[in-house]
Amino acid sequence: MRPLEGIKVITFEHAIAAPFCTRQLADLGARVIKVERPGTGDFARNYDERVHGLASHFVWTNRSKESITLDVKRPEAMEVVHGLLADADVFVQNLAPGATQRLGLDFETLKARHPRLIVCDISGYGLDGPYRDKKAYDLLIQSESGFLSITGSPGEPAKAGCSIADIAAGMYAYTNILAALIERGKTGRGRRIDVSMLESMVEWMSYPLYYAIDGQTAPKRTGASHATIYPYGPFRAGDGKTVMLGLQNEREWKSFCETVVQMPELAVDARFSSNSRRVENRTELGRLIEESLSALTAQQVIERLEEAKIANAHMNDMQAVWAHEQLVARKRWTRVTTPAGEIPALYPPGVTHEDAPRMDPVPSLGEHTDAILRELGYGDDSVQALHHSGAV
Repeated sequence: MRPLEGIKVITFEHAIAAPFCTRQLADLGARVIKVERPGTGDFARNYDERVHGLASHFVWTNRSKESITLDVKRPEAMEVVHGLLADADVFVQNLAPGATQRLGLDFETLKARHPRLIVCDISGYGLDGPYRDKKAYDLLIQSESGFLSITGSPGEPAKAGCSIADIAAGMYAYTNILAALIERGKTGRGRRIDVSMLESMVEWMSYPLYYAIDGQTAPKRTGASHATIYPYGPFRAGDGKTVMLGLQNEREWKSFCETVVQMPELAVDARFSSNSRRVENRTELGRLIEESLSALTAQQVIERLEEAKIANAHMNDMQAVWAHEQLVARKRWTRVTTPAGEIPALYPPGVTHEDAPRMDPVPSLGEHTDAILRELGYGDDSVQALHHSGAV
């Protein structure tokens, strides 16, 4: 039995944050019914066409769900929504600010009819405060949270290459829902969960915030290098390839000097005698390190780092990750079905293929509409009438 079997989730979702949250609930066995707009659906379906004509974001965050199309501006469609919520455990939404209140699907309204329902609202800035109605997208929250102020190269901010603010909010929504399900098992009551992308990202920014506490200087932009530990980051070998490495303490620094760059005199050089001094003199130290590594291939550098027990990594591109030998050895890949055929998919972190996580198909738009309506008690004539009216 999967951990969330028997849990029913209704979701009014689009883009990444809410779909990422609910897909993980589905991974654990929950039944997730995704309510989409007739004709267009979740706009993330059309972000790109990279996965055999389907959108990369969409296939990532929407497997194992059922799709029903409803025009919630029509009363007969809202009757269907309340039918879905009648025995639901969780309602998740990340619509535009104020949308669920206008539909009567906010927590305060719903709890009177569905006192056991857990309602999770995911938004850019939260349900109240001066920014409540402000539009929010991933890049904008990366900027608002201070992430861009410390990421990139000197004078040139850079966004994260994936939707980090959406992912952060989706993860906090997911974990809060799990906690709320446990709480409801004790109290019998649902609850409201108010997750903001801004607060999720600011939580992830807490180290640089504390580093800059009381008006102190914030971490500088240092590209792929660590802003406050050195050497820690990318270094170019003699064959033009880049090796990523990271030191954590003075014992590793001594081993690095002796075994990797084979310059033991650096270990006793006053300029580099502590991490703070190495950070202060990183330009000169970086020049000395790369000068030493220029006589080696990237593989030889990694071999020396392994010998010295210094943490290291390849700087892989996407094709290398698809073929990563560690993921292959641990059997982390499986296949899922989509409207465009089978695609590879990573097993959810924390579970193995022996646990049989749910890896069901990515739904086409409205694929399950008629089946869900019949499950709610609608006969064939009623289903056809809903289609004819444009309610579904």
